[in-house]
Amino acid sequence: MSIHWIDLSIFMLYLIAMLGVGVYFLNKNKSKDDYYVGGRNLSAGHVGLSVVATDVGGGFSIGLGGLGFVMGLSGSWMLFTGLLGAWLSAVFLIPKIYSSAREHSFLSFPEVLAFKYNKHVALIAGVISLIGYIGFTSSQILAGAKLASATFPSIGIRDAVLIMGIIAVVYTVVGGIKAVIYTDTVQWIILMAGLILIGIPMGYYKLGGWEAIKDTIPANFLSLANVSFSDLFNWLITIVPIWFVGMTLYQRIYACKDEKTAKRAWRIAGLFEWPVMAFMGVILGLFARIAFEQGMFGSLGYLPGSEIDAELGLPLFLSTILPVGLMGLMMSAYFSAIMSTADSCLMAASGNFVTDILGTLKKKNNFNEIRLSQITTLIIGVLAILLATLMQSVLELMLYSYAFMVSGLFVPVLGMLILKKPSPIAALFAMIIGGVTTLVLIVLHIKLPYGLDANFFGITLSAITFILLQNLTKKGGKLWHSSH
Repeated sequence: MSIHWIDLSIFMLYLIAMLGVGVYFLNKNKSKDDYYVGGRNLSAGHVGLSVVATDVGGGFSIGLGGLGFVMGLSGSWMLFTGLLGAWLSAVFLIPKIYSSAREHSFLSFPEVLAFKYNKHVALIAGVISLIGYIGFTSSQILAGAKLASATFPSIGIRDAVLIMGIIAVVYTVVGGIKAVIYTDTVQWIILMAGLILIGIPMGYYKLGGWEAIKDTIPANFLSLANVSFSDLFNWLITIVPIWFVGMTLYQRIYACKDEKTAKRAWRIAGLFEWPVMAFMGVILGLFARIAFEQGMFGSLGYLPGSEIDAELGLPLFLSTILPVGLMGLMMSAYFSAIMSTADSCLMAASGNFVTDILGTLKKKNNFNEIRLSQITTLIIGVLAILLATLMQSVLELMLYSYAFMVSGLFVPVLGMLILKKPSPIAALFAMIIGGVTTLVLIVLHIKLPYGLDANFFGITLSAITFILLQNLTKKGGKLWHSSH
């Protein structure tokens, strides 16, 4: 299948436009404050759309479509946990951290931990967050590459990784967080318009309407009860905590002009996650499953009953049903979702390195702050692209990154929110034991009881460690805290 020049032209124009936004903001960044938190004066609408674009991103385009393909409408419950996480953090997290973040000009998530615990805790958190977000960035670039190579077979995965990666890295490096947030808003509008006006109606028509849909798949695919308790629990334990430990989210809290704006942005983001994006994603994945069962992918080598990667169902479906011109628009919409996550994760990793690692290890440097931030972003971006060329599974890469961050950082954040004087020693050991436990369980493929996610065991051990050491080191914790 060759790419029609019209589709390719539309797609290339979209990529050039994204680069244009980065260049536009190049000279508007005068300080690290501008580069990482947008001068702290952004509106709820822009930030809310940026949050949901970042959170849903490539995981939406590849992962949610795969869930719809495998289990139907019940896959939408995955993003219900996104709504829960957004609203819980609006109620419990934002009121606790916003005023001190504004007062002390925080740029990163670990700086909150430095304020509540000490600089040692912040440094370890910065390293964990940095590793996690390099993995995130790679997984999103890989998601885009998978989508491109499935839709346009003449582009190999490696070439697609390089195209996706270079564009996302360049506009993020030059434009900073404002370029990221404004491109996220544009990308989100493109995605929503693409799904509502093109993908869903055209898919429905091509499949033969409601009767054909109902006759092709089992009835439970159209039910919201086709999901196990362990699936729901695993989504809950993996997705809700990220709203409390995600560096991308803290940067956006700081970027809001006031606390009320931040809360409103988070409420907007939650509603866009579920029901809006949740159902759009799984409906298109469900349509892809019906198309597969109807034999629409036969010419591409996927006959009904043959083996197929669920994550490829959606791009194959779009490439089959969309005419010239609309294909280019729809691909731009999906790449928008992926790039809006990749750029945010890249900004987060860069902020972790410059603020939490360099800033902690070396108090003063004479290097231009903006140049240092841009060079760091570039180096991390190149590293993420290289990593993406080595990994084959989007979900595997995301799983490692998510697991490491969530199990390591969630309990210390809860300790910071709940306790007046949380122990730094308790936080340090909870981070290390939580993150390492989950990674070991994943890497060694240890079979876990009741189908539970490794995260559950990492967070549980992290919590036990924190509670024990909090009680044992009350005096020691106070001494260490005061010495900081």
